[in-house]
Amino acid sequence: MTPSSYPSRLLESAVNEFSKLPGIGKKTALRLVLHLLKQEKDMVFKFADTLHNMRQEIMYCKSCHNISDSETCNICADQNRDHGLICVVESIRDVMAIESTQQFAGIYHVLGGVISPMDGIGPDDLTIGPLEDKVKSGDVKELIFALSTTMEGDTTNFYLYKKFEKHHIKTTTIARGVSIGDELEYTDEVTLGRSLVNRLPFENTL
Repeated sequence: MTPSSYPSRLLESAVNEFSKLPGIGKKTALRLVLHLLKQEKDMVFKFADTLHNMRQEIMYCKSCHNISDSETCNICADQNRDHGLICVVESIRDVMAIESTQQFAGIYHVLGGVISPMDGIGPDDLTIGPLEDKVKSGDVKELIFALSTTMEGDTTNFYLYKKFEKHHIKTTTIARGVSIGDELEYTDEVTLGRSLVNRLPFENTL
């Protein structure tokens, strides 16, 4: 749809904003906007307020960097979980994927990405420093590397292994029930759960 064919500049502006979302083209954006126009104003205002409040008030856990409604997320605040067992993941979506398996009773550390020189992402761009502080505290008994089984994920796993090798803590990685090249968020719950339960010492994968 060309800009001149929009009957309203307000409609065009809304379509342009929706089309900035991942996987949303102009046609889909137009369909979504027209759908909202058909709804009661109160429903649309509530939708807009929800997005505003999410962006304005959502926080990141000061301990694990997961999304939270407070300074400390529910997982880190749960004293029934094993705080000496840390599952290292790439993103918040991976935390959600692993939690859905109900097979993990430890806590997490979200790196915020993986090392990818091609994309200009190095170790300093990730939350590796705070993870090292946790390890140095002496409270960590095992790190589980649960990064995507891609070249970038494997590179990050190896970097972390070498960095924490001197601290003499147990380092493991999820079993290869997750296929090479797969991202955790797209792995089914049963496979991911088994991969966690059957995790391997990281040095065995070298």
